[in-house]
Amino acid sequence: MSKKIQVCMGSSCFARGNNKNLQVITKYLKDNNLDAEIELCGLRCCNLCSKGPNLTIDGKEYDNVDTGTLIDILDKTFKE
Repeated sequence: MSKKIQVCMGSSCFARGNNKNLQVITKYLKDNNLDAEIELCGLRCCNLCSKGPNLTIDGKEYDNVDTGTLIDILDKTFKE
């Protein structure tokens, strides 16, 4: 089963933290040898700006994601 991470690249989400989240995700995938197994892509604005930064993993939406929360989400999703 192919996994997919989609990061909102809208200006609000990007400025509110997805610029850092993108770096954390990239490093996490590389450090855990998952970069070849998981598709990472950007999304245009998700129209959920007030809840940002937003990202989606396999269709499940996450909002207000900071770098600490992000590591927990990635561990729960990919280390099960």
